[in-house]
Amino acid sequence: MSATPPGASYSYKLFHKSDYSAFWALFTDNLINLLVLSGICRFVFGMPGEIVFGRILPGAAVAIVFGVVVYTWLAKRAAAKAGRDVTALPYGISTPVMFVYLFGVIGPIYWATQDPLLAWQVGIGAGFIGGIVAALGAVVGPMLKAVTPRAGMLGTLCGIALVYIGAVPLAEVFEKPLVGFASLAIILWGLVGRFRLPFDMPAGLLALVVGVLIAMVLGESTISVEGLGFYPPLPWFGDLVAGVQHLWANPELFLVLIPVQIYNFIETMNNVESAEAAGDPYPVALCQLTDGAGTMVGALFGSPFPTTAYIGHPAYKRMGAHAGYVMGVGVVIPLAAIFGLLAFLGDLMPVAAAAPVLVFVALSLIANTAQSIRPEHMAAVGFAMLPHVSDFLITKWGSLMGALGASGVEGLPQLGDPALTAALLQQGAHYTGHLALSQGAILTGLVWGAIVASLIDGNFKVAGGFTLAGAAMSSVGIIHGAALHWPSLGGPTGGYLVAAAFFLIYPLAMGDKAAERSGAAVDEVPPQGRPTPAE
Repeated sequence: MSATPPGASYSYKLFHKSDYSAFWALFTDNLINLLVLSGICRFVFGMPGEIVFGRILPGAAVAIVFGVVVYTWLAKRAAAKAGRDVTALPYGISTPVMFVYLFGVIGPIYWATQDPLLAWQVGIGAGFIGGIVAALGAVVGPMLKAVTPRAGMLGTLCGIALVYIGAVPLAEVFEKPLVGFASLAIILWGLVGRFRLPFDMPAGLLALVVGVLIAMVLGESTISVEGLGFYPPLPWFGDLVAGVQHLWANPELFLVLIPVQIYNFIETMNNVESAEAAGDPYPVALCQLTDGAGTMVGALFGSPFPTTAYIGHPAYKRMGAHAGYVMGVGVVIPLAAIFGLLAFLGDLMPVAAAAPVLVFVALSLIANTAQSIRPEHMAAVGFAMLPHVSDFLITKWGSLMGALGASGVEGLPQLGDPALTAALLQQGAHYTGHLALSQGAILTGLVWGAIVASLIDGNFKVAGGFTLAGAAMSSVGIIHGAALHWPSLGGPTGGYLVAAAFFLIYPLAMGDKAAERSGAAVDEVPPQGRPTPAE
C-alpha cells in the first residue's frame, strides 16, 4: 500500500476484499468472549435469560457499535492524513478485564447475597465507574507512550498473546484434534502461509465451516433454537444508580476496580503502539477516551464488561484489511445479540473450530513485534513476557484446586497456605514468586521490559525512573499485591529501591566507565563449537 503523492487525490475505501477474511477472525474473537461471559453469568452466577440475553448481551452490542463507529472514523482520518490505506483498530470486550469483572466484582456479590439481579446491578455500576477511570487514562496516556520504550509496551502484549491467545486456544485444538486440526491446517495454510484457498474463500470462514461440518458428523455440534427471541437494547438507568450506590456502600470493591481499569487503559496504549509499529499511527488519548466512553455506554445499556482496542492489529493489517472488517462485526454482533443468535452459534460452533484463528492472531503479534524493534531489544521483549507465564501458572493452579474441591476431595488447603507453599517449593514450584509476578502482570511486564530496553541502550536514568515507578506501584499494591493498601516498603518494593539506587548512583560514581561493555550480549550467538569470551 503506497502513499499517494502530494497534491494527488486520495480516496480511502472502507471495504476491501481482504476485509472478509479479517472479519471472520475478529468476529470469532468477539463471539468467544460473549459466549464465555454469557455462560458464566447463566450457569455460575444463576442469572436468568432475561438478564443475560435481554440486558447484558444487547448492552455489549451497543458498546461495540459505539466503538466501531469511532474507530472507523479514526481509520478514515488516518488514511486521509497519510494518503494511503490503513487498517482500523480491532475492538471489542476486553478478555482479561472481563474475567476480573466476572470473578472479582460480580461473583463476590452473588456469592455473598445469592441475588443475581444485585450482582448484575453492581456489575454495570462498576463498569460505568471503570469507564470513567479508563477514559482518564487519556490524560497520562500520551506521556506514558512518549517515555516508554516500544519493547516494554509490545513485550507485555506478546506475553498475553503467547499465553492466553496462543497457548490456551492451541490446547483446546488438541483436546478435539479431529475438529481442531482441520481448522488449524486451513489457518496455517491460508493466513500464516498466505496461500490461496479453494474458490478464494477467506481462510477464517473456511476454517469455521470445515470445523463445524466435522463436528456435526462427530456429534459434537448441535442446532438449538433455545434463547432465540427479540431483545432490544434499553437503558437501565435505575439499575445503574442502584449498582453505583452499592459500590459506594462497599468501597472494598474499588480495590479490584481501579487497578484493573488502570490495566485497561494501559492495554489500549500498548495496542495503539502495536498498530503504530505496524505502520498505522492513531492518537492514543482519543483511543483511550473511546474505550472508556464505550464502556460507560455499554454499562448504561446493561453490559458490565469494559471494551477496548484489541490486541492483534498487525494480524489484520497483514491480511490487508481496511475498516470493513470492524464495521462487519459492528453489524453482525449486534444483530446476533438482539435476536438471541449468540446461544445458537455457541451450540453450533465448537471452540476447537474457532480457536486456530486466535492462535494466528498471537503468532502475528509476536512476529510483528520482532520486526518492529531493534534486534537487541528482543531481550527486553522476552523479559516483559515472563510475568504472564507466572500469571498463567497461578490461574491454573487455582483452577486445579477448584477442580479437586468440585470432585469431592475434602480437607484441601487453600493456595497460599504456608504448609502447601513449602510443599510446592520442595517440588520446584515457586508459588510465592509466581504469585508476586502474576499480580499486575501487564504492568510488571511493561516496567521490566522498559528497564531492560533502557539498560541495553545505556539510558540509566530512564531505567532508574521505571524502577522507581515499579517501587511506587508495588508499595501500594498496584503490582505484586492482592489489593490496594497503604504504602509499605516490604517485599518487592525494597528490591525495586535497591535496583533503582544501583541504576542511578553507579553511573554517577563510575562516570564514562559505566557505559563500557564487556563480554557477549544476549543477542550474540557464537558459532557452534566456538567458545564465548566468557568461556
